[in-house]
Amino acid sequence: MTATSTTSTTTNAAARQLVTFRLADDQFAVDVFAVERVLRYTAPSMLPNLPPWIDGVIEHGGRVVPVIDLRTRFGLPRLSPRPEHRILVLAVGDELLGVTVDSVHEVMSVAPEDIASPPPLFRGLHAEYLRGLVYGEGSLIIFLDVARVLTSSELLELTQASASHG
Repeated sequence: MTATSTTSTTTNAAARQLVTFRLADDQFAVDVFAVERVLRYTAPSMLPNLPPWIDGVIEHGGRVVPVIDLRTRFGLPRLSPRPEHRILVLAVGDELLGVTVDSVHEVMSVAPEDIASPPPLFRGLHAEYLRGLVYGEGSLIIFLDVARVLTSSELLELTQASASHG
């Protein structure tokens, strides 16, 4: 059953707002409330001795923000920067984290019942990164949990490296 009424007394019926983006041939989404800003791609400043999936740091809003390449993080080949590439600045707890994506598409509304748990044998992306899968209009959208894209120790390492750079 799909409800079209906007007057609902249950919070479970509230649609989630997702920002969709593309990496390679796959479509991904993150919760709109996790997105601080969408920036045109500019090359981050490099930092020494960091994992290969970290591009470096950028300055945003007076803060030094680490930037990771989601393609590399998810085991996809790295691309040279293109005009459609973007950096999503995400709020992860009290920290900001930039992620490089191939392109950003739209903000879409999704009913909670349209977000499915990933199947047990989901391949191609580590299941711990996922909040769920959204099926709609002939496509599959992978809904990421931004708090899990980095482990707490990786986030701490990035924060320390960024602080020493700033």
